[in-house]
Amino acid sequence: SKFVNDKWMIKNGFLNDIQEHKPWWWNLKVQKLNLSAPLILLPEVSCQKAIEILQEKGYDQAPVVAESGLILGMVTLSNTLSSVLAGNAEFSDPVTKVTYDQFSKIGLEDSLGKLSCILENDHFAIVVHEQMQCSGNGSSFMKQMVFGVVTAMDLLTFVSRNDKK
Repeated sequence: SKFVNDKWMIKNGFLNDIQEHKPWWWNLKVQKLNLSAPLILLPEVSCQKAIEILQEKGYDQAPVVAESGLILGMVTLSNTLSSVLAGNAEFSDPVTKVTYDQFSKIGLEDSLGKLSCILENDHFAIVVHEQMQCSGNGSSFMKQMVFGVVTAMDLLTFVSRNDKK
């Protein structure tokens, strides 16, 4: 069951995972990956345009973020193409019709160990950074900014380039 599964507890922030016998990189922060800024799509972008943009820019996936900053999910080139070809979406439909709305978020200050646990079950994680935003009337709120998208390949590349063996 999930409540006794350490990996689930770590992934969901109920348990800090600073243990011995972990790889050298386990407790390093996600910010060490030096991720490049992601391509972000607005929700009104059509499936056709999303395919064109992803192909032109050389991306397999991109977060879909509302202008308010709300992260709506992730769109992938393969899912968009297969949805259109299967007739489940039209080229003219907004990209939100083919967006994965179940995704994991991780912060820049989180450990690569936590990221590793997330990537055991998910193909990617959206790296977010919280930023305080103030309005003209003096009210403030925390806003999550998409800082990057990280995959298992990003983690593997980092580890292999910096291997401490």
